[in-house]
Amino acid sequence: MKKLGLFIIILCLFIACRNEKRKEQTNAQPNKVDTLSYTYDSVKVYSKYVIKNDQGTDTAKAIVKYPIFKNQALNTYINRQVLNYFSEEDHSASSSYQYITQNFIKGYESFYAENKNTPQWWFLLIDINVIRQSKDYIALKYIHSDYVGGAHGNTNISYLNYNPRTNQPITLDSLIDIDQKSKLLAIAEKQFRMNEKLTATEPLGDKYFFEKGIFALANSYYVSEKGLVFLYNPYEIKAYAAGITELIIPFSALKAIAMPNSILTSTN
Repeated sequence: MKKLGLFIIILCLFIACRNEKRKEQTNAQPNKVDTLSYTYDSVKVYSKYVIKNDQGTDTAKAIVKYPIFKNQALNTYINRQVLNYFSEEDHSASSSYQYITQNFIKGYESFYAENKNTPQWWFLLIDINVIRQSKDYIALKYIHSDYVGGAHGNTNISYLNYNPRTNQPITLDSLIDIDQKSKLLAIAEKQFRMNEKLTATEPLGDKYFFEKGIFALANSYYVSEKGLVFLYNPYEIKAYAAGITELIIPFSALKAIAMPNSILTSTN
């Protein structure tokens, strides 16, 4: 009888655990599914020279990682943004990721041949990732890092904003009416001062690199789940050691100035 009682207790506990697990699965949030299918690909080129110095052993490298969509117009747009970084005017001079990576390593090896007593390895790292997507909006984070000698490497982050339905880039003018730009600037500066713990009248020229001490929006932006995000890269408004500065303007602050039927009003 004792064994039977123990068996019944164990059985009840097992059933209770299964029911609790089913309950947790029922209450779980469904995974978000992207509206465009894509895969990631990369191009990687390494130098034939292996360098040793006080930091260790390595070689120069050039790597480009990027998404490939079934939407060929979007692929072409992404490709053009990367190539424009190197040559906006002469498109034939930088026609592919393969050309960019090979040319970078070629430049390094020419440097090494003339400076063998200066042991260093260069790098070029380009990383493009999908960070947000809906039926009429896709945002990509484009990270460009490189080192070609000097005290440290450089990193620049930008965002690509695109409408996959119209196959057109999304500009700030399509989000905020041009007549409302001054209001956007005022809203952004207020949020910036709040983030930086500055008073409404404290001069910006004492701590930041804004031209003539006048607040300005960063060129890099995208629409997150929290609002309109602007990103200042190192050296843009602060010293390199301060890193990036992210400024998020919540949707609630943009309601009165956002363009109707834009992603600022349809995503929240």
